Amino acid sequence: MRPRLVTKRYVALLRGINVGGHRVEMRRLRALFEELGLRDVSTFIASGNVVFSTDTDDVDALRADIEGHLERELGYEVATFLRTPGELTVTADAGKGDAHDGESDASHYVIFLHDPAPESLRSAFTALESDVDAFDCEGREIHWRTRGKLSESPLFGGAIERVTRGIPTTTRNMNTLRRLVVKLGAVPEV
Repeated sequence: MRPRLVTKRYVALLRGINVGGHRVEMRRLRALFEELGLRDVSTFIASGNVVFSTDTDDVDALRADIEGHLERELGYEVATFLRTPGELTVTADAGKGDAHDGESDASHYVIFLHDPAPESLRSAFTALESDVDAFDCEGREIHWRTRGKLSESPLFGGAIERVTRGIPTTTRNMNTLRRLVVKLGAVPEV
């Protein structure tokens, strides 16, 4: 008897799409994912958020395939962070109802990692905290809350990149993540 294939949904959060001179039309990005045999491919806003289905649950191999294909086709490295809709829902729910949730003068960003943050990285983020910026490391995500606009933070423009040097990351605004979760109709996996 052949084993039954189980279709899994993933969200790929890509670094460097439509920023820093790297322009990619969403139609082309969808086609690149389809070339890998991924199905039901769709994009969400033009900043490198791709939803797709596959029969594999080998996330590391899947990520390597996507990163390699995108680098060959686009000509530059594209760090890729895969999450299930349920995982993304849990991330988007973090901070709901905290002291700054919904404040018009507060911003909440999520820095995505491939693996849980090592203690050295956690300590480096703790050292950056101030009355303007706060960080919470939760598994493979670092929640960055800043009072005011991101561009007004003293950390804007390089401090985060210096701390994460050598560690692939991508960052998303919490409002974008919550809108993506609504689009997915996602519920946390049990």
